Amino acid sequence: LHGLVDAGNTVIVVEHDMRVAASSDWVIDMGPGAGGEGGQVVVAGPPAKVAKHRASRTGRFLAEVLG
Repeated sequence: LHGLVDAGNTVIVVEHDMRVAASSDWVIDMGPGAGGEGGQVVVAGPPAKVAKHRASRTGRFLAEVLG
């Protein structure tokens, strides 16, 4: 993926591995739940911002990876 970005491409990835999210430029956390309980943007921004957002379930796991 880094090779594609280095070549000037925009790369959009749907991923649940927080190591991938942590190395991203931008994270969009959708939720707050699954199915009919989700579909809204909970938080969007750099990984560090998402990790600090209290309402973000993804942020909790991302914070662990970011340390």
